Amino acid sequence: MSDKIRVDKWLWAVRVFKSRTLASEACKSGKVKVGEVTAKPSQTIGIGDLLEVKKNGFNLQFKVLNLIEKRVGAPIAVTCYEDLTPAEELHKYKDWFVGKSVGEMRERGAGRPTKRERREIDDFKEWRYTEE
Repeated sequence: MSDKIRVDKWLWAVRVFKSRTLASEACKSGKVKVGEVTAKPSQTIGIGDLLEVKKNGFNLQFKVLNLIEKRVGAPIAVTCYEDLTPAEELHKYKDWFVGKSVGEMRERGAGRPTKRERREIDDFKEWRYTEE
């Protein structure tokens, strides 16, 4: 096994990206850094290198523990890197979604709200969200 491997190939092999093409495109668009330097797809990495990957709005950080060239199953892939991503980064969207995805509930069989009930609901919502 060699002591260096292409960064796009490693990111694909450890399942950070679904395809090697996506890994290469991420490198080309400046979303992958090795240390503090923006990586090109052909840049080589070694054991102990720190990678920073911007993916789906998250800034992921990895430390390379093992170099593999072929894509492996998830249980084996996890052993090839150490995830250094802070917990705050992984949960940064959680607060934004809290209370926003749940729809309103109405008793079964109560039917649609009347015009008067609708106004009361709107007034309540307006009051609740202006208080925060």
